Amino acid sequence: MRILVVEDEVRLASTLEDILTAENYLVDLSYDGISGLDNALSGIYDGMILDVMLPGMDGFQVVRRMRREGCSLPVLMLTAKTDVGDRVNGLDQGADYYLTKPFEQEELLACLRALLRRQGEVVQEELEYGGVSLNLQTCVLRYGSHSTRLSSREFEIMRLLLTNKESIIPKGTILLKVWGYESSAEDNVVEVYISFLRKKLHHIKAPVQIEAVRRMGYHLQLEEKTEGEALPRKEE
Repeated sequence: MRILVVEDEVRLASTLEDILTAENYLVDLSYDGISGLDNALSGIYDGMILDVMLPGMDGFQVVRRMRREGCSLPVLMLTAKTDVGDRVNGLDQGADYYLTKPFEQEELLACLRALLRRQGEVVQEELEYGGVSLNLQTCVLRYGSHSTRLSSREFEIMRLLLTNKESIIPKGTILLKVWGYESSAEDNVVEVYISFLRKKLHHIKAPVQIEAVRRMGYHLQLEEKTEGEALPRKEE
């Protein structure tokens, strides 16, 4: 999942990035309110951690503008302000949760998980297609008794494919969703990671292929099974 962190303190922003990356989140950083708002409205993020005291536009203004534009991105406001009035103001403007500094790492992660569940993006533990399942918490791809762990970017691409199943996903959409607007990644990086995923699907003996459709994109497709051949039972 992709998280936007808007925090002007460089050291804290870096710490948040390390914490979230260790939990297999993809993280983008913004250091001021204006760029933070622009990124939030891009539609590529699953959640947002937003500081209140920001240059250019404070966090209250950012979340108010987001809601006015119809953006329902879950927002966790993170700030040193402890006054009850400030917390109420943040929630009234449209923030989903308010966490004051200093904070415990475990509390931050628990709040973020709760926000993402509330948004409905992770209401299920797994995505499944053709007997192949992807655990959304552990990033493990499984087919029957065979399994392999995916890297964060492999996970995000596989999540997109499993969510859309046989619908074609344009290469540009994958690049945007997984690498973000400000990435310098080239188009061929998608092909590289698709190749990684194909090898891992082969490794777990999955009857699912990632098909490339010329000038359109990628989608999942079931391999044809011989008559009488059954999918393995899912392990309890």
